[in-house]
Amino acid sequence: VQFVESGGGLVQPGGSLRLSCAASGFTFSRYGMRWHRQAPGKERELVATITSNGGITWYADSVKGRFLISRDNAKNTVYLQMNSLKPEDTAVYYCTAVGMGYWGQGTQVTVSS
Repeated sequence: VQFVESGGGLVQPGGSLRLSCAASGFTFSRYGMRWHRQAPGKERELVATITSNGGITWYADSVKGRFLISRDNAKNTVYLQMNSLKPEDTAVYYCTAVGMGYWGQGTQVTVSS
């Protein structure tokens, strides 16, 4: 099982980024997927979840209305569109499959002017 996150970077407050997570080693279309983040000195936080067919999504209150999780089962990829970014969104972002204990290397998102 492998997750490869990408798309992070440095962005100004109010900007946008789109993260991608390419998954392999399991039947992607059968699993719900999640995005988590971990800021320096803080615990890892669940940000968003999407069901296996993409029909249901859930967001943490801190990102609701600004972030959008989606997936492409044909490409074994889950996305996180992040809009109206704030400095407090600065963190390393990780994707995981629901029920699995595997983690990728994450992608760094830094929101700063």
